[in-house]
Amino acid sequence: MTCDPGIKKELGLVHVYTGNGKGKTTTALGLALRATGRGLNVIMLQFLKPDGGYGEHLAAKNLPGFTLVPMGTDHLGRCVPEDEEAMLTRKGMERAEEVLTSGEYDLVILDEINNSMRFGLVKPEELIGLLERRAPNTEVVLTGRGAPDEIVDYADLVTEMTLVKHPFDKGIDARKGIEY
Repeated sequence: MTCDPGIKKELGLVHVYTGNGKGKTTTALGLALRATGRGLNVIMLQFLKPDGGYGEHLAAKNLPGFTLVPMGTDHLGRCVPEDEEAMLTRKGMERAEEVLTSGEYDLVILDEINNSMRFGLVKPEELIGLLERRAPNTEVVLTGRGAPDEIVDYADLVTEMTLVKHPFDKGIDARKGIEY
């Protein structure tokens, strides 16, 4: 599908989906679905998430115009060697630099990047500098808990997911196809 050139001229905002509630990555994936439906070229770089364990990895293989690249080990911070995650995050930031400055992608999603900043693996000013260097008309989504104030101030749209109630509270574990 080709994209209406007028659509691309309207792009270039930064979205943040943060908070302790469920749905940040899911919201970004919904936006990716909408964007590819309009012929936009989308990439999602998943920081702190391993390859193969998520339903979106399976779906991405069947969605033209959508590229998904897992680049980490464990976004929940469980028993991951800090130096390994730091190295993978560095590689992720290098890849983010490539995709954000290339002009090849209309929508770039940096999934769990807020957690990467919260864990001290990326500095907010480093990410803002990268966002400043992005190609014109590149829309960007940043997801994850704990978005730093600097990022919230920089962004054009900020949505905070608030936890009200969760099945985990009833002892229901994460379910394939719903939580991952």
